Amino acid sequence: MRRAMPGRLPLATVNPSTSGARAQRGDVPLPGEHPAADVPLAGCTTLRLGGPATGLVVAERPDELTAAVSAADAGGHRLLVLGGGSNLVVSDAGFAGHVVRIATRGRQYDSVGDGLVQLTAEAGEDWDEVVADTVRQGLGGLECLSGIPGLTGATPVQNVGAYGVEVSELLVSVDLLDRATGRVRTVAAADLGLVYRGSVLKGSDAAVVLRARFLLRDGGKSHPIRYAELARALGVEPGERVGVAEAREAVLGLRRGKGMVLDPADHDTWSAGSFFTNPLVPAEELPGVLTRIEERVGADVRIPRYPAEDGATKLSAAWLIERAGFGKGHPGPGGRVGLSTKHTLALTNRGTGTTRDLLLLAREVRDGVRAAFGVSLAPEPVLVDCAL
Repeated sequence: MRRAMPGRLPLATVNPSTSGARAQRGDVPLPGEHPAADVPLAGCTTLRLGGPATGLVVAERPDELTAAVSAADAGGHRLLVLGGGSNLVVSDAGFAGHVVRIATRGRQYDSVGDGLVQLTAEAGEDWDEVVADTVRQGLGGLECLSGIPGLTGATPVQNVGAYGVEVSELLVSVDLLDRATGRVRTVAAADLGLVYRGSVLKGSDAAVVLRARFLLRDGGKSHPIRYAELARALGVEPGERVGVAEAREAVLGLRRGKGMVLDPADHDTWSAGSFFTNPLVPAEELPGVLTRIEERVGADVRIPRYPAEDGATKLSAAWLIERAGFGKGHPGPGGRVGLSTKHTLALTNRGTGTTRDLLLLAREVRDGVRAAFGVSLAPEPVLVDCAL
């Protein structure tokens, strides 16, 4: 089976990369670039926050993407490579450099035998459209990652995961544009250093993802259902498989209930998704942390915790935030930003917020959790020309 399938314009995500090259506003524009006044970055992010950039290029073909990035690097321009902005926080002052927005499209399926199918998707493909298409094709693997806003190229950078599945379990390889050499190379998933919500690509400007490949299974059955909340929603035991369409609909239902499916009319979705990652507590620190939590919430309260790599324990950031005194809807400065009314892990723009407002709220929450439990929360979104 081999088919090339067109995608559609991306809704939202980010695959950012910023070089250390010096730049000033007024740099010579890149070919096809629009002036900054026409492209405020607030319109390019799901938070709807951020000032303007020096200019913007929209790359709809892989060769345009490669050419735009190479031209910026050759000219010594500071560069932000952007998808749809679902995992991005941009300074109110904007980005003093050039933006290349990824809008490449195309999907291809190749049978590799034994009921396995390799999906190749261009970086600019809308992620949820890709997942929905695999479900229509009766291919299992990605259905638990339904409803995540963003582009396909961002998923290996972040090692996107949800409801018991991570991209690292299904990723075969990526094609990268090496910014130092200008060459395109294929890198196996095993060489990407994929870890919880990260990879060697995250926080680095050395390469740009052009496309990604995933290994899926034919037959219409889902990945084993591991996440207890999802298993309850489906009425199955953890470890069972269900139809891919059934799994997708259950995941979308859970995400909608938490304000995690984009809706322009719902300010709870004006966010960057989960703002903090679930903290990993080293084994030697765990007893002290658990003692502090029990002192605050009581010894009889179950503390959500999960085994992680290297003997660490993963705690629930949302649970810690609530137990530290920050409930759903907790307001930030002037009520212009706030925690989602549906999910404490999402920091939201209530319609008139600024990036400064959002970061003040994030600091309040981070510092409150640290003071209560001695646990440091790390931001999940990429911060552009701003800091927490």
